[in-house]
Amino acid sequence: MPFRFSVLLVVCLTAALPRPVSAHPAPFSYLDLIIRDEAIDGILVLHVVDVGHDLGIDPAERLLEPGAEARYRDRIVELIGPRITLRAGGVLPIEWLGMELAPERHGVAVRFRVPVARPGALSVLTWMFPYDPIHQTFVNVYEDAELRQQMIFNAASGEYVYYTGSTQGALAVMGTFIPAGVRHIMIGPDHILFLIGLLLLGGSWTALIKIVTAFTLGHSVTLSLAALNLMTPSDRVVEPAIALSIVFVGADNLVRGTGRDVRAWIALVFGLVHGFGFANVLREFGLPTEALGWSLFSFNLGVEIGQLAIVLVVASALASIRRQSDVMGYRVAVAGSVVVIAAGGYWFVERVFFS
Repeated sequence: MPFRFSVLLVVCLTAALPRPVSAHPAPFSYLDLIIRDEAIDGILVLHVVDVGHDLGIDPAERLLEPGAEARYRDRIVELIGPRITLRAGGVLPIEWLGMELAPERHGVAVRFRVPVARPGALSVLTWMFPYDPIHQTFVNVYEDAELRQQMIFNAASGEYVYYTGSTQGALAVMGTFIPAGVRHIMIGPDHILFLIGLLLLGGSWTALIKIVTAFTLGHSVTLSLAALNLMTPSDRVVEPAIALSIVFVGADNLVRGTGRDVRAWIALVFGLVHGFGFANVLREFGLPTEALGWSLFSFNLGVEIGQLAIVLVVASALASIRRQSDVMGYRVAVAGSVVVIAAGGYWFVERVFFS
C-alpha cells in the first residue's frame, strides 16, 4: 500500500506540473513609425508564434520558409490591419506594402505607408494579439531620422497622442491643453471659491487682475515642479492645505478692515499650494514628454483664461451691488466670507478624516 500510494502521488504531482508551452519565448511585437513631411512610414515586426496562432499555421515556423512572403502576406495584412488605428483629425488610411522575413527575430516584418503630410498630432492605438493577455507592442516614433518617443501598448492601454515638433504640433498641443485648463478651473469648486473669496472686498479692475495674475504665477511654479517630478507632495497634504487656504481668505476678509490690501500676496503664496492640486489633475490627463513646455504653458494659459472669466462675472456682479448700496455690498462681502470659511472648513474636515 505505501508503494502504490507513492506511485499515485508521483503521478498526480507530475500531472499538476506546468507543461512547457510550445509557445513563445517573447510575446512582443515591434512597430516603428517614421513621420516625414510627405508621409508616415511604418515597419511592423511580428513574432511567428503569434501570427501562426491567429492564422492557424502549424508549425508557425512555416512563416519563415522561402516564399512565405508572397504566400502569407495578404492573410497577415487582413489579420493585423484592423488592429492598428492611426488618427490625425480622423482615421488615417494605411497602405500596406511588402513583407520580409526576419529570421533573426523569429518573425516577419510588414511595411506600410500612410500618405499624409506631417500632422500636428498623431494618435496611436493598437492591441496586436488579443488572444495573449500579456502581449505587448513596443512602438518607436521617429521624426525623420530622430527617435522622439517610445511607448508600450498592452491589453489595458488606451489611445496615445504624439505631438510632432512642428508648428502644427504646437498648435495641436495648445488646442488640447488650453481647453483642459479652462475646464479644470471651471469644474474645481475649491479653486473657484478661493478666487471668489479674494474678490469679495472689491477693488479696481487693475487690482483684481493683479490678484488673479499673482495666483497664476504661484500655481505655475509648483505645477511645473510637480509635472517635472521635482517636487511631488502627497495629496493627503495638498488637498487639506487647499481647503485651509480658502478658510484663511474668508477669515482675512472679516478681520482686515481698512488696512493695506495684501490680497495679491495671499494669492501668490496660496497659489503655490493650489499648483500642486492642478498638477495632480494634469498628471492624470497625461503630459506629452515631447511637448512638455508647450503643454504646461497651454494648461496655465487655459487656467488664466478661466480665472479671468470668473473675475469678470463675479466682480461685475459685486460692483453692481455696491453701486446700488454700500451697505448691501458690505453685507454681501461678510455673508460671502462666512460661506467661504464654512465651505473651506467642511472640505478640510472631509479631506483629513474621510478621504
